[in-house]
Order: sequence, then C-alpha cells, then structure tokens
Amino acid sequence: MGRRAEVFQKGSVYHIYNRGCNKDKIFFEDRNYLFLLRKVRKYTEQFDITVIAYCFMPNHYHFIFRQNSDLEINNCVQNIFNSYTKAINKRYKRRGTLFEGKFKAKEIYEDQSVLEVCRYVHRNPLEAGLVKNLEDWQYSNYSEWIGLRSGDLCDKDFIVKNFPNPDDYKKFVLDYYSTKQMLKKLKKYI
Repeated sequence: MGRRAEVFQKGSVYHIYNRGCNKDKIFFEDRNYLFLLRKVRKYTEQFDITVIAYCFMPNHYHFIFRQNSDLEINNCVQNIFNSYTKAINKRYKRRGTLFEGKFKAKEIYEDQSVLEVCRYVHRNPLEAGLVKNLEDWQYSNYSEWIGLRSGDLCDKDFIVKNFPNPDDYKKFVLDYYSTKQMLKKLKKYI
C-alpha cells in the first residue's frame, strides 16, 4: 500500500474509523475488545495521542484522537491494528486482512463539531440496536463521559471543559432530534 494522502498535524483532532472486510466481525469475544483497548493505551501513549472518544462495534470501530506531537496518528493507528490483526489471525487460525482497506481519517476543525462527532460515535450501539441504554455498552468510553466508570484513557479535561455536569452530556447524546439534524452537517466528518 502507498502512503496516505492525509497529512496529520500536531494539535489537530481526527475521527478515525474502519470496518471489517465485507462488513464482517472484527471482534469475536469480549477478550478481543479488551486486547484492542490495551493496544490503544500502549500506542497512544507511545505516540502522544489523546483519546477523546472511542466506540468498538462488532464489525467496526471509531476513535476521536488528538495528535499532540509531530509523531503522526497514522503510525499509531497502523501499530494498533497491525498488532490486533496479527493476534486475531493467530488466535482464530485465520489469514489475511481483517479490515476493509486503510482506515479512514477526517479532521474535525471546531470544538462543537468534535462534540457532535463524539455524540455520533457514542450513539452507535443504540442506533445499531445492540443496547437500549448506552451505559450498557461496555466497549466505548461513553460511561466515562457520564461519570459511571472511571478510567484514564480519555481526555477528562476536554470532557469537564465542555460538560462540567456529566448529566448534561447524557442529555446531549440522547437528544435524538438534534442528532439527526447534526448528521447532515457532519457528513464531512463521519
């Protein structure tokens, strides 16, 4: 594969996503989600990337990352998913690619748009019918955003700056009408 067309820049925020080949599953059991989370922690620390939001779905994933240094997000994501794919292939005695081409990356330019894309990312399990309550989906950091789970992987300062009261983020995410309206505006980011 050739080099990516995108140029990732220090201080910028990106929506990173991809799905399984033929829309197939990329997670086969709970331990896969947890393994990927460990890889995310390892490589985001190594590459000085801030995790703002994430959601792992059975056949795809979403991240909102901020690049804090000149070490590109591209290299971080490649390391995460190369190691993940190798582990999945070994564990399940499979071969070949797990993902549908290169990951997608869209730069998000304004704080309000970052929040809207976070809402979109966190609503994924609800929209897919996997849960009735978003806090029941354990493979995203939504529960950290609303104060139900502690963790140190996501950017707490960003959350508190925008939603000092966790219930306000919950209301924001569950405001479906507003979400539908914003989806039209967010097409360039999702």
